[in-house]
Amino acid sequence: MKKTLLLLPLLLLAGLLTAQIETPVTWSFEAKPAGQDMYDLVFKAKIADGWKTYSPFQSYGDDVFGPVPTGIYLDEGGHFEAVGKLQESDNRKEALEPLFDNITVAYFKKYATFTQRVKVLDFGKPVTGYVECMACDAEKCLPPSAEDFSFTLEPGKDVAKGEPKTAAAKAQPEEKKAKEAPSFSITNNDALVANEPAGMKEPVKWSFTSTPIQDSLYEVTFTANIEDGWTIYSVHTNPDDGPLPTAFTFDESGAYELAGAVSESGKTKSGMDPVFKVEVTKFVESPAVFTQKVIAIDPALPVTGYLTYMTCNDTECIPADLDFTVNLTAGGGAVAKVDPASGLKAIDQTVTSIRETHKSPAATCGDTSQTDDETSLLWTFVLGFAGGLLALLTPCVFPMIPLTVSFFTKSSQDRATGIRNALIYGLSIIVIYVSIGLLITGVFGATALNALSTNWIANTLFFIIFLFFAFSFFGYYEITLPSSWANKSDAMADRGGLIGIFFMAFTLALVSFSCTGPIIGSALVQSATSSLGPFVVMLGFSSALALPFALFAAFPGWLNSLPRSGGWMNSVKVVLGFLELALALKFLSVADMTMHWGILPYEVFLGAWILVFAAMTAYLFGWIKFPHDSPIKKLSLPRGTFAVLSLAFTVYLVTGFMYNEETKSYNALKLMSGLAPPANYNMLLAKNEADQDIKAKYPSFTKCANDLDCFKNYEEGVTYAKENGMPILLDFTGYGCVNCRKTEEHIWVEDVVKRKLEQDFVLISLYVDDRKELKETLLSIPRQEKLRNVGNLWADFQIVNFEQNSQPLYVMMSPDEQVLAPPRGYEEGVQDYADFLECGLNTFQGLPGGTSKESNN
Repeated sequence: MKKTLLLLPLLLLAGLLTAQIETPVTWSFEAKPAGQDMYDLVFKAKIADGWKTYSPFQSYGDDVFGPVPTGIYLDEGGHFEAVGKLQESDNRKEALEPLFDNITVAYFKKYATFTQRVKVLDFGKPVTGYVECMACDAEKCLPPSAEDFSFTLEPGKDVAKGEPKTAAAKAQPEEKKAKEAPSFSITNNDALVANEPAGMKEPVKWSFTSTPIQDSLYEVTFTANIEDGWTIYSVHTNPDDGPLPTAFTFDESGAYELAGAVSESGKTKSGMDPVFKVEVTKFVESPAVFTQKVIAIDPALPVTGYLTYMTCNDTECIPADLDFTVNLTAGGGAVAKVDPASGLKAIDQTVTSIRETHKSPAATCGDTSQTDDETSLLWTFVLGFAGGLLALLTPCVFPMIPLTVSFFTKSSQDRATGIRNALIYGLSIIVIYVSIGLLITGVFGATALNALSTNWIANTLFFIIFLFFAFSFFGYYEITLPSSWANKSDAMADRGGLIGIFFMAFTLALVSFSCTGPIIGSALVQSATSSLGPFVVMLGFSSALALPFALFAAFPGWLNSLPRSGGWMNSVKVVLGFLELALALKFLSVADMTMHWGILPYEVFLGAWILVFAAMTAYLFGWIKFPHDSPIKKLSLPRGTFAVLSLAFTVYLVTGFMYNEETKSYNALKLMSGLAPPANYNMLLAKNEADQDIKAKYPSFTKCANDLDCFKNYEEGVTYAKENGMPILLDFTGYGCVNCRKTEEHIWVEDVVKRKLEQDFVLISLYVDDRKELKETLLSIPRQEKLRNVGNLWADFQIVNFEQNSQPLYVMMSPDEQVLAPPRGYEEGVQDYADFLECGLNTFQGLPGGTSKESNN
C-alpha cells in the first residue's frame, strides 16, 4: 500500500509533464427516447490500444487508494430527474492492477458505454454535466480528465449523434448558441487542459464524496491525494504562527446544516517545523482524509464552499484555494467552476507586454546551470584531493609510504613487477574509498544528503561530531576501529596475489582511520549537497592518498627526499584539530539561523573564530602544547610560515567588526562567505526604518529581507520605477518558502549582490501565501477562480503572466514592464546571481530611454 502512495503521484506527474498531451480516451454522447418523456443518455468512451479506464463501480473500499473510477455527473436542476442507477457495458473486466499495489480493479479496454435514464420535466432547459475518467497504460496513469456535456432534448423526436464543440463555444453568447445548437450539444474542455501552463505544479489532487449515515445525516469526505515528497498541514495548525492549515469554509445555505467540526485521518507527523519554527502536524503519506457531517434539509441541493491549504516539500511551499460542490444524493462531488454571472468583481491581471517578452526577453543573460554543476563537482574533487594530501602528512599514513613501497620493490622479481604491484595497491585504495562514497549515497539517497546542508538536527549533530574529531586530533584520545577488523584484513593480505594486495590496501584504510576518519567525515559532509558529491570527494581523497605509492614505486630514489617521520606529523594533526573546531562552529551557526535560537549571531561567531585561530597561531609559535607534542628547540621555516599566515588570518577576521557606513552593518568578509552568518544577523546594531516620505506616498513601501527597501504592491512598485527611471526586480516569494530564505540569507547579503539591489533596482516582493483578506472577493477572468486574499492575488498575477506557481521566481523588468532576461528560480552561487543582475542592468541601459546609472560594485 505504501508503494502505491509513493508511486501514484509520480505517475500522475509524468502524465502532466509529457511533451505532447495524450488523450487516450475520447467521448461521444447520444440520447435515445425510452418512453413518455424518458430518455437514455448514452456516454461512449473510445479507448486507445494499450490503455484502459476504470469502472464507476469498484470493490475496493474507501481506505484503499486505487485508480479514480469513471464518474458521470449530472448538474442539479428541477427540469429533469434521474431514473434508476447508471448502467455500464458488458465488456467490464476485473484483474490485479500492478500500478496500484496489485489491488483488484474493474476496468474497460477498447471501449466502454455508460447509460443513465432520465425523465424530462421541462424541455426548455438542457441536461448538462460532465464525465470524468482516469486512463492508464502498463507504465503510467494520466491525471483524471473531465469533459462537459449538454443534451438539448425535444419531445417526440429521436436524438441523433452530435460532434463535440471546442472550449471556445463557451465564449459565445447564449442566444447565439441556442440558435445554432443541434438536437443536442457537447462542450468539452480539452483545449483548456492542453493549454495548462507547463510551469504549474499541482502536487495535491482532491476528490469529494458523500455517504448517507442515517435519515437526513450525511458524511461529506474530502480526500487529498498528495504527491510523494510533498505534504499538507492539519486543520489544527495555528495560521498565525506557522504554515497555513487545511481549512474548509461552507457556504451558508438553507439546504443543509453542519453537524460538528471537520475531522481528519491519515498518517501524520508532529514536531518542530524547521522552516516555520513552530510545532506543526502534517500529513506525511497520501491520502489525507477530512470529513464533515451535515444534516440535509433538502438533499437535492449540493453542499458548496471552498477549502484553503498549503502544500510544501523540502524546498518550496504553494498556497492554494479550491471551490467545491458535493451532491449528497449522488454521492460524488467535484471542484466547482466559478460562475461568471456570480456578481463578483472580475479582474484580469494579464499584462500583455510581460507575456510577450518573458518567453523571448531582450537578453538571455546566459544559462550556466550545467557549467555550474560541472564547476561545483570540480571543486568537490579538489576538496577531496586536498583532504587526501593532508591525510598523507598524518602519523598514521606518512610512515607507511616508504615501508609499503620498499616492500613492493624488494619482494618483486623485477622493477616492472614492483611498479605494477604498487599501481594495483594504489588502485585498490581508490576502489575502497570510492566504494564508501557510493555506499553512503546508496544508503541515504541524494535527497537526504542534500537535506543535510540545512537541517538543524543534522547540523547540530555535525557540530558535536566535529568537536569530537577536534579533541581527537589534539591528542586527548584516539578514534580507532576494532582491532579484529585489521587483524582479519592483514591475514587476507598474507595470501598474496591481487587479493593480497587489495587487502593490504584495506588494512591501511583500517589502521589509519584514527587520522583519516575525521578528514573523510569533514569532506563527506561538505560534499553532501550533490548526489554525486560523496563519489567525487572520495575519488579526490583516494587519488591523493594513492598517488605517492605509485610514484615512489616507479621512482624509488625519491624516497630519500622524503622528510623523516617525527614530531611535525603530530603538529599537522593538531592544526587539523583547530580547523575541525572552526568547522564545528559553522554547523552550529546553520542550526542556529534555521531555528532562530539567537545563540550564535555574527558577533559571537566571528569572535569564536578569532579565538580559535589566535590559539592556533599561539600553538604554531610554540606558546601552547598538547599531550603528544615534542619539545620545540627551534622554530622551523615551514612551521614559522604557517604561524605567520595564521596570525594574518586572525587579524583579517578582526576587520570583520569594522562598521560599514554604506550597508549600515558590519564589514562582511568575503573569505567568510557561506561560513559566517550574514552580517545583518547581529545583536548589537540598530535596525533601519523605511524612508517615511516614500512610505507616505506608497503605503506598501517597507523593509524586506536583509533590511532592503522593497514594495509589497506591484502597481506601487512599477509607478515608483517609472518615476525614477529604474529597472525592476520582481520577487515572487512566500513566508513559507525555504529556497527564498536561502537566497536572501546566503546571496542577497553579499555586497556584490546587495549593492545592486539597493542602488540599481526597484525591489518588488510579492508574497503568494499572504493570507490577509482582500476587501472583497475577486474573480480572476483568465483562470475563472476566486481571489479571496492578498496571496491569491499575487499567485494569480504570477500564474497568468509567467505560467508558473512555484517560488522563488526572480524577474527583471523595465519600468514599462518589458522582461529583460529569462526569469530565474532558486540557484546557488553569489557571483552567478550578481552576473544575472548585472546582465539585466546592462540590458536595461541599452534600451531606448534606459538610464545609465553608476553602480558602485
